[in-house]
Parts: sequence; structure tokens; C-alpha cells
Amino acid sequence: MVAAAPMSALAKKKQSGVGPGMNEAGEVVNSSQVEAGWGEEVVGINDYEGEITGKPAPGSKFTQLKIGMPMKQVTDLIGEPTDQGAYVTGKAFIPFFFGGDQYRYEMAYKGQGRLVFAGKSMGTGGNLIWIIHNSNDSGYRD
Repeated sequence: MVAAAPMSALAKKKQSGVGPGMNEAGEVVNSSQVEAGWGEEVVGINDYEGEITGKPAPGSKFTQLKIGMPMKQVTDLIGEPTDQGAYVTGKAFIPFFFGGDQYRYEMAYKGQGRLVFAGKSMGTGGNLIWIIHNSNDSGYRD
């Protein structure tokens, strides 16, 4: 059984107005400033809950992705990112917490946007929980 990343890891309620790093048309203009809760909440494969923010670029490979996909499946499908990195979440410091979302792994794709994965440990990669569409993404994490 695979545990889904809880929406509390992202956001429970969609915000209204113009989100950070976004314009009035709902497009992401600065991927590093985007915050959870400004996109569309979705339930993906294996009941994973996640978010899709922004609008895909014409011909974007990101449109082939589904929330919940494992990292390896994503890179097999759309290729390797321009830049990538991992960071720890606050859940990693909760004693006796054995669930997912202890680590996040972010991949940046030039001219496509960012993908965020949640996992139990730094080396496992995890499953896709957030797609950030940005046709002007530099491909490098700031």
C-alpha cells in the first residue's frame, strides 16, 4: 500500500486573486516565488493528492504527467531536468513519524517549469505532488 501525500503538505484551500510569482492570467512568471494553494488541487494515480499551478506551454511535456507518478517514471517519460535538488520538510523532525513527505525533491526544466516530489528519504525520489507550469522557466533553481 502506498501512502498518499496529504494535502496539508500543500494546501487545503485554493487561494483567490493573483498568487505570488503569477500574473493576472494565472500564468507562472517566477517559479521560485510560487506558493502552494494557488493552483488546482487534483487527485492522481493511486489516490495521490497534489496541485497543478499555472498554464502549460504549447507542446509542453508536462501535460503527459499525472500527480502520484514515481520520479523514475517521470524522467523516463519526459527526460532529465536542467537542474534538481532536495530539501527536508518539517515532518522529518517529528519523532516516530514514519509517513511520506519528509523530503521534497525539485526538478527544474527549461521552458517547461518545475516538478516537486515527496518522499520518505533523500535517496528514494518519491512521487509527484506538484506540477508548476512556467514557459519562461530558466531551468535552474534559484
